Amino acid sequence: MQLAEPSGLLSIGMFVVPVALLVLLLGGFWLGTRIRSRQSRPRPEEQPHLPPGGAVHETRERREPREVPRVPKGGRPLLPHEMGGFGNSSTQPGQEQSRPRWSPGNSGAWGGGGPGR
Repeated sequence: MQLAEPSGLLSIGMFVVPVALLVLLLGGFWLGTRIRSRQSRPRPEEQPHLPPGGAVHETRERREPREVPRVPKGGRPLLPHEMGGFGNSSTQPGQEQSRPRWSPGNSGAWGGGGPGR
């Protein structure tokens, strides 16, 4: 029966623990702000600059797969360094660089744009 009786210690604990957590979080925020304010900031001459040729822009090109070198019958498999740069990129610029356009009456989506059936 004594364990079931309300205790003033429990109600004090339910108030003190959240207040202590709040003080701990605010103290961490304050300490982090102080440390960050002491760090040196980069000078303007240390900031990145544009390259001499100006801004670099995105390029678009159509790519096509590069042919994998064939191994002659009875020959040994080629090692990566013997593939002539194939390991760096498995594609090359395509012959046709114009963008493909949709054909008339075709939306280009999976439905095809035709009449519904």
